Amino acid sequence: MLLFKGLRDQLLIPLQSVCGIVEKRHTLPILSNVLMEKAGSELTLLATDIEIQITSHTSTVSGEKVATTVGARKLQDILRSLPESSEVSLTLDDKRLQLKAGKSRFNLQTLSAEDFPRMSMVDGQPTRLVVTQKQMKRLLALVQYSMAQQDIRYYLNGLLLVAKGNELRVVATDGHRLAYAAETLPTTPAPIEVILPRKTILELSRQLTDSDDPLEIVLTPNQACFNFNNIELVSKLIDGKFPDYERVIPKHHEKIINLSRQQLLHSLQRVAILTNEKFRGVRLVLGAGSLKIISNNAEQEEAQEEIEIDYTADALDVGFNVTYLLDVLNNVTQENIELHLADANSSALFVLPGNDTFKYVVMPMRI
Repeated sequence: MLLFKGLRDQLLIPLQSVCGIVEKRHTLPILSNVLMEKAGSELTLLATDIEIQITSHTSTVSGEKVATTVGARKLQDILRSLPESSEVSLTLDDKRLQLKAGKSRFNLQTLSAEDFPRMSMVDGQPTRLVVTQKQMKRLLALVQYSMAQQDIRYYLNGLLLVAKGNELRVVATDGHRLAYAAETLPTTPAPIEVILPRKTILELSRQLTDSDDPLEIVLTPNQACFNFNNIELVSKLIDGKFPDYERVIPKHHEKIINLSRQQLLHSLQRVAILTNEKFRGVRLVLGAGSLKIISNNAEQEEAQEEIEIDYTADALDVGFNVTYLLDVLNNVTQENIELHLADANSSALFVLPGNDTFKYVVMPMRI
């Protein structure tokens, strides 16, 4: 039974769209496979890890209904290794899938399509949002580096997505720093807050394009669905109470410093070389007209950078983890950044001048 016939990229591109979530080693062998279903002249490809499911489509020659599952990575590797202009055919014969391209032949083991687990959209009153892919990609880039990894507080291993009024907000925190970004929506949907898993965010960031093409987001109490570029990504949500981000963001820090993002970034990168490898601490020392950045390590080595700034308020000496400072400077694209400080025991706030849609809070550390 013919499953697919067409050019290599006609199959490889949609396959790559779904392969990103396939685990190499899984307790359920079938989860290493991709489900391929042909109906008429459309071939649907589906992969899942039980938490996330991605579906994509491609066209093929018309024919009878047929469905199977085959090793996703093996099929992807074979297709990648073939010449770009190859004409490829996939034929299902008993429990074998034969791939032909020119004089190449590959016989792959399959597992039954009926045994493949699928996620279906849970019933419940959905909230629908539409933004451009470019808007969502920008939002994710501004905050995703602040997500926790394998934290016992499982609700931090993801990202808070909030629809409030005509704003779409995203917030991520690992308990040491917090990043917040917002975009204006063309409509005012029903208010909703959901926590998306880390893996879903990383996959979305990988797949979204820098275009004005639409991204449709459908949110229910237990699931989120993202539709874009002929791809449907369905994800379970994290059930938990996200920290009150509005309370965490400082409101009245009086020491405000305007800085060139690139200059600060390069100074921190140099000073970071001589930080203690375990704690990665740097001191920001504010004085009249200057910001000194100082680091030292267990070998008694020291680095110091000095940046001229417009500053006349009280002197201040405060420590931070340099990685947290580098993360924000590497992910913001604007030329200038504003640093708001209060005292040595208060968190620092990074904002963009004249822009209320981005905030980054980082806790101080004792050095």
